[in-house]
Amino acid sequence: MGWTSRLFKNSKEKGNFFELQAEQYLKKQGLTPVTRNYNCRYGELDLIMKDGNTLVFVEVKYRKSEAFGGAINALSHAKQQKLTRTLFYYLKQNRLEDCPYRVDYVAISGQNSEQFTWIKSAF
Repeated sequence: MGWTSRLFKNSKEKGNFFELQAEQYLKKQGLTPVTRNYNCRYGELDLIMKDGNTLVFVEVKYRKSEAFGGAINALSHAKQQKLTRTLFYYLKQNRLEDCPYRVDYVAISGQNSEQFTWIKSAF
């Protein structure tokens, strides 16, 4: 069954589904999960993973169509700023300010197939 054939109760359920798909994809690439859906007053981080000793903050976007730029172009400058504030808060709260980190972006596209685009150090 294709992804868009699934019936999701709401956008949160759909988001959780695709975040899990992205996490599984990144695990196959050698990353280790730390947490999913970290929330604070500044925003949400979809996935936090480790690549060796580097913390990797992952933003996940799904679009069923490439119309209007598709998933690959769905990460706005405003969203990047919000993610940056949120990840700095996470680092501070967990006393990880000196830990190496990067921000990756996983774009998932398509109606009936798994099409992942993984951009390391997206911004």
